[in-house]
Amino acid sequence: MPEEFMKPSIETIAVIGAGALGAAYGAMLYDMDPGCVSFVARGERAERLRREGVIVNGKPYHLPVLSPEDRSAPADLVIVAVKNQHLHAAIGEMQNRVGAETTIISLMNGIDSEERIGAVYGMDRLLYCVSVGIDALREENRVVYTTQGKLFIGEAANPSLTERVRRLQALFDRAGIVYETPPDMLRILWWKFMINVGINQASAVLRAPYAAFQVEGEAGALMVAAMREVVLLAGKAGVDLREEDISGFDPFLARLNPRGKTSMLQDVDAGRKTEVEMLAGRVIELGRRYGIPTPMNQRLFDLIREIESHKGGN
Repeated sequence: MPEEFMKPSIETIAVIGAGALGAAYGAMLYDMDPGCVSFVARGERAERLRREGVIVNGKPYHLPVLSPEDRSAPADLVIVAVKNQHLHAAIGEMQNRVGAETTIISLMNGIDSEERIGAVYGMDRLLYCVSVGIDALREENRVVYTTQGKLFIGEAANPSLTERVRRLQALFDRAGIVYETPPDMLRILWWKFMINVGINQASAVLRAPYAAFQVEGEAGALMVAAMREVVLLAGKAGVDLREEDISGFDPFLARLNPRGKTSMLQDVDAGRKTEVEMLAGRVIELGRRYGIPTPMNQRLFDLIREIESHKGGN
C-alpha cells in the first residue's frame, strides 16, 4: 500500500490487566511516551492502581487509569493481559476503548482468547500475539524481570505483512520491544500453549523455579511429558507442531532468571486461582475430542486442583 494511504501510527494504547505482563509492557510503552498508555480498571483495582501505581524493576509508574465507563476516544491498540478467569469481565470492560480502527492483541496463555474476544468485537480487529521468554515476577504491585523475551505478532498467516501488522511493528520498534512476525502464527500459538502446559504446570506441582528446568532431572522430564501430549493433539487439529519443537524452547529457557517463577507457580504461592482449566483442562477436552489419551495432563490437572483446594485459591 502506498505510504500516503497508510493509516496513522499507533498513538494511544489501553492495557486491560495490570499483572506481571500488563505492568511490564505498560511500563515499556510509558517509557517511550508517558502520554500514550493507560490502564483500564474499575472498583477497588482501579483505586489501588491510582493510589499505588505499579513498580517495574524498581521504578514507579503511575499510568492513567480509565474506568470502563469512560467515553473518551477509543484506543488505537488494546492489550489484553488478564488471567483466564477474568477474560469474560475484561471483554465487557474494554468496550469503550474499541473503535472502528482499533487493533486488539492478547498476551494471555492458552489458544482461544483471540476467538473469545473476536466473537464480540470481530476477528478483523484481532492480531495474534504470543509472549515467550519474559521472566516477570509479580508481588502485589511490584514486577521484576531480568529478560524481556520476545513477542511473536501477526495475522494467523503472514505470507506478506498487512498494514496493521506493520503499524504494530512500528510501535514496538519505537518502544524497544523485541518481536518477530513468523509465517504461521497459529503454529506459534500452539507452541506457546505447549510450553505453558509443560513448564507452568510442572513448576506448580513441584514448586520449582526455572533453575529446576535448566538442568536434566525430574522437573524437565515432567515438563516434556506434558508437552508431548500437546504435540499429538496439534497434529489432529491440523497444526504443524512437532517433537523437535519441544527443544525449541531451550534457548528461551536458558536465558530466564534461575530464581524466577512461572505465572502458575506465582499463583500457587499466592493462594490464587490458577489457569489449570485453560491448560490441562483444555488438553483433556481436546484429547477426548480427538481420541488421544492425555494421562499426564489429567494427573497434573488433578494435582493442581488439589493444591487449589488446600490454598483456597480464587
